[in-house]
Amino acid sequence: MAKTTDYPLFEHWYRTMDWILDRCDRMPKHIRFTVSGRMVALTTEIAEWIAEAVYTKERQQLLHGVNKNLEKLRLYFRLCKDRRYISLSQYEYISREINQAGKMCGGWLKNQNGHA
Repeated sequence: MAKTTDYPLFEHWYRTMDWILDRCDRMPKHIRFTVSGRMVALTTEIAEWIAEAVYTKERQQLLHGVNKNLEKLRLYFRLCKDRRYISLSQYEYISREINQAGKMCGGWLKNQNGHA
């Protein structure tokens, strides 16, 4: 049986998710149930899809969904930076982490396509 610790994307996203959830908790109350609520939903959905991908051979659709949600998170974090809900350094950090997750997901997809 697969272990999530054997999957670098899972481990990376777990750490990233912890950071995102912490930042969303600190966002202004007037956006907590709109923008930051949506960001939390996307973040946790990504984690769920990665976990599902670990335990199935039919990973492609899940990983494509992960990539789409990563793109949506990029949009929300850009908005948060522009509206000064997060600092520029926080935006730069999370952009790198999301990009890294995207690269890892793309590599996993490429590996799956090579073995299809």
